[in-house]
Amino acid sequence: MKALSKTLFGLMAMAILPGTALAQAEYPSKTVTIVVPFAAGGTTDMLGRILADRLSQRLKATFIVENKAGAGGNIGVASVAKSTPDGYTLGMGTVSTHSINPNVYKAMPYDHVKDFIPLSLVASVPNILLVNPEVKANTVPELVAFLKSEPGKHAFASSGAGTSIHLAGELFKLASGTDIIHVPYRSSGQITNDLLAGKILMTFDNITVAWPHVQAGKLKALATATPARLPFAKDMPAMSEFYPGFAATSWHGIFAPAGTPKAIADKLTAEIQAILREPETMEKLTKVGVTPIGSTQAEFASHIASETARWKDVAAKAKIKLD
Repeated sequence: MKALSKTLFGLMAMAILPGTALAQAEYPSKTVTIVVPFAAGGTTDMLGRILADRLSQRLKATFIVENKAGAGGNIGVASVAKSTPDGYTLGMGTVSTHSINPNVYKAMPYDHVKDFIPLSLVASVPNILLVNPEVKANTVPELVAFLKSEPGKHAFASSGAGTSIHLAGELFKLASGTDIIHVPYRSSGQITNDLLAGKILMTFDNITVAWPHVQAGKLKALATATPARLPFAKDMPAMSEFYPGFAATSWHGIFAPAGTPKAIADKLTAEIQAILREPETMEKLTKVGVTPIGSTQAEFASHIASETARWKDVAAKAKIKLD
């Protein structure tokens, strides 16, 4: 009777406590939403949809993507921070949402460290310096000389204030000593259209968006913002060759809200790591210039800390502060 009572008590406890090992072992038992804090069609959206598709297949459940754009990614990320921490709402985050924004916005709707479990660093994406083909400059030194000959007359575009593209441009201004104006756009697609039309002089953009236009000869790529040259574009110099230490790479990761049960968080991390090691996934990403990563939670947390410190210095020197 004593043994039977213990068994019944254990079964009753697991039935009434949704956060128990039994509930976690059955995860996921309903639809999981991955919030992408930017508009559909961008790199973050692409990565979120690849993960949603593969997680759905591997875990035999439905993972969907929900786009919640606005305020440099703050709106979507804040919604994840405020969601129930049960593993059924996850969020994509980037260098902007988890390293740059905390340094440039006067007030943040979330704590980029305390409000999240960093499940895994998903991928890094090079930003490249682009100009319209009609611009006579064919090298970074030629572009800098041109900009210095007409200070304050030209602009660089970004996909929004506080984005990695914006900060790459600010880093370029600081490194080169040029006087160029920042013009924020709503999306990379709008930048590309105006760059192709010659309405804007230059930008730093994700290679996933820009490379097809470079290969078609519609845009000129003068340099990559990575520390070294890209394996598939060895003729294109790295900005660090002109300005040592220059690096403005975009990165993307996936988060769960703080308080998510450890078993669920660990399960998701392991699955994401496995997906990013799959040959098919690796090929799909690398052919568009994306480097798949897949990290531990501790490695991702360390990366966020170092990136936050680095962009804090750039934001302070560039005197960027957003409402």
